[in-house]
Amino acid sequence: MFIGYVVLAALLALAMTGSAVATFTRNPAVVGSMTKVGVPDGWLPWLGTAKVAGALGLLAGLVVPVLGEAAAVGLVLYFIGAVIAHVRVKDYAMAPALVLTVLPAIALVLRMASA
Repeated sequence: MFIGYVVLAALLALAMTGSAVATFTRNPAVVGSMTKVGVPDGWLPWLGTAKVAGALGLLAGLVVPVLGEAAAVGLVLYFIGAVIAHVRVKDYAMAPALVLTVLPAIALVLRMASA
């Protein structure tokens, strides 16, 4: 189980870091998607920071299990919020948000099972 967590945590940390960079640099695709669902521009730095915190927490969870678990819960909640934002404005192009809701949930299960 721990090897599964390591692999998934590393891949999620890489994805979250890339997504955070795209958020911080105001990548048009990311900003366009967030604007489409009603995210205010002033929230972007906070959302990028949450992604970085999730990435670092998942990696810290390799050594301190509770940090990995907390980070996984945080990312699940973050992406549940993203899915809700998409549904609220009837934007059903939310496959990435759905996948990124499920993957940290799996990471949480793997981290808890290997502790």
